[in-house]
Amino acid sequence: MKTLIISNIFIAIVAISCAPVFSELQSAKLVGKGNIEGTPYFTSTSISSDGETDHVQNHYGIQVAYGLINGLDLRARYEYISVSQGGGATNVFGIGPKVGLLKDRIAAYVPVGFAFGGDVDGIEEVEVQPTLLFTIPAWKYLEINPSLKGIIGDEFYCAFNLGLGLSTNLDKYVIRPEYGMWFNPGEKGHYGQFSVGATIYISKLLPGHD
Repeated sequence: MKTLIISNIFIAIVAISCAPVFSELQSAKLVGKGNIEGTPYFTSTSISSDGETDHVQNHYGIQVAYGLINGLDLRARYEYISVSQGGGATNVFGIGPKVGLLKDRIAAYVPVGFAFGGDVDGIEEVEVQPTLLFTIPAWKYLEINPSLKGIIGDEFYCAFNLGLGLSTNLDKYVIRPEYGMWFNPGEKGHYGQFSVGATIYISKLLPGHD
């Protein structure tokens, strides 16, 4: 009963103000000046408390990055979120700069996002998510991509993600499975997300690109 109450309260909050979006599905690498990458993805989000876990929503989204200059990308992201148990649906859009701190290994990303449409009447809340991204090469066909972020809105939250990059050619496309956890400091329980996406380096697939 306690778990059901927690889940129902959460679903009511999400239907009104939009669910937390905290997945990454990217590495610390930048696309480079004039280049473009796209990443369609799917995310399943659950809430866990007192040893119980309930699925609460699905996310369907796409991210696009454009290299403004070497060492600086602009990334935009759109998600459609469908809440479980008839909780409704909404949209989320975010955009922000991504800066390389250590080439292909560490980057900072600061998106600003908001919910709109669906069951959200206009912009209910704006969030800023300062994020540190790390990439650890593990094998010719594998990289490990941990990240950590703060989520600044009406309150402060934090999230941690661990993703993999899998490919036979990491310069052209990458399959990205990822798991992450979102916390409200000082409160029990957490959100968990599992995502899978596919990054395609669009510019590198065009004729004449080296």
